[in-house]
Formats: sequence, structure tokens, C-alpha cells
Amino acid sequence: MKIPTTLKHKPVIVSENYENVDGRNAYHTDAKGLSLGLAQWNDRGKVDISAKVWRHTGEKWSRQSEELPFHRVIDLAILICRAKLHFQDAYRYEKLYDCENPIIDRVGLQGDAMTVAVCTENEKINEDIKLFSQALSDDDELIGERLRVLSRILKEMGY
Repeated sequence: MKIPTTLKHKPVIVSENYENVDGRNAYHTDAKGLSLGLAQWNDRGKVDISAKVWRHTGEKWSRQSEELPFHRVIDLAILICRAKLHFQDAYRYEKLYDCENPIIDRVGLQGDAMTVAVCTENEKINEDIKLFSQALSDDDELIGERLRVLSRILKEMGY
């Protein structure tokens, strides 16, 4: 499905067949495309770039389409990787995390650090963390494939 170019987000690089590779939702998803382009929130004289997931209801482009600045997309990837790393050894803890110290890591960024922690404010964290861990395990092949591709590309880029 062709991504619209007449809306506020201006696509520059696109994947118009994303519905074919959207994880477990492949071929049955409303996420029809991904694009990298000029952000919809740009003001005169200011240019930000963003990533966008384009959703289509079958009749029209959805308001649930999401647009994120690049750094947030990468921050989400960092968060996913750190969470995945935590759950590789989480079996060591009775509740899949250290109840005395729910902070998993502090990832240094921009002279400070992004805290990665188990959300102990969640009233059902003990149930939800088990469900999350199981879903992460169930999706290991899908996530692992993408992480291997990401690793290869990062190495090609010199990272």
C-alpha cells in the first residue's frame, strides 16, 4: 500500500510492505508501512526528522499512526535490548527481578543516564512480569532475527 505523501509527515525513506513482516501480525495487520522523513511538528526554519508507523483501517489512514523522533526510536531499541538481556538471567530471582533493587541498569546518555527498572508501581507486577517474560520468550525467534540484522548493520556502520 502506498504511503501518503500529502500529509504533514513527509516520507523520504519508506517500507511500503511492512504488513508482510509485522512480527506475529504479518499479513493480518493495520500497520501497512514505515517511513523515515520530515516530522509533522516542524516549524518554519526548524527541521526535525522522524520515524512513522502508518496504520490503515481498510478504509482510511488511521489517527493511531505513530510518529517518533529518531533518538526515541533508538532509545526504545536500547530499552528492548536491556530488557531482553535482563530476562536471560531473570530465572535466578523468585519473582523474575530483585525486589530489593528493581533497577536493572543505568544506561549512560548525554551526560546523564536512562534508568531501566522493573515498574514496582504496577499493582500486578508479579503477574505481569511473568506474562511479559513468557511473551518475550515466545517471540524470541522474531526479536532475535531483527537483533541479528541490527547487529550486522551496526557493525557495517563501524559501531
